[in-house]
Amino acid sequence: MTAPTGTACTWQLAYADGSTRTVVATDIERDYPQGRLIVSRTDLNGVITHANDAFVELSGWTREELIGAPHHILRHPDMPRQAFRDLWDSLRRSEKWHGYVKNLCKDGSFYWVYATAVPNIRQGQVVGYTSVRRKPSRTRIAEVAPLYREWRERERLGEQVSACI
Repeated sequence: MTAPTGTACTWQLAYADGSTRTVVATDIERDYPQGRLIVSRTDLNGVITHANDAFVELSGWTREELIGAPHHILRHPDMPRQAFRDLWDSLRRSEKWHGYVKNLCKDGSFYWVYATAVPNIRQGQVVGYTSVRRKPSRTRIAEVAPLYREWRERERLGEQVSACI
């Protein structure tokens, strides 16, 4: 990862698949590009199989780095585990999921999205997932960010958190 500029913190993240990763996060926010949609597809395990140009440009990763990588490489340390648990539970029930997500860029900066994730069904079988992200509402981000902080604190204390974003 390129060394970020500005104030940065180092985090050790643990993922549901058992992997861990050290990330550097800054307080630098990237503006979501007006009029663009971020689109990605994953396999059943959340490994990226498609990344459109907007995804590549905003995330700071090359397409080659994204394809074959777990989608959680974008997980910002500010995101509570419960938000992703809710996403995966919905997808495993073959349901559509919507939510606000703070994503981590390769250089440690971040961007917010309003995401919709759906299962890709072929001949009656789920074969993967598609996520479409669009410019988020700043009002909703202002509402969701404190809720996410509360969820992370409750997770840290070992309390049960239920998602409703």
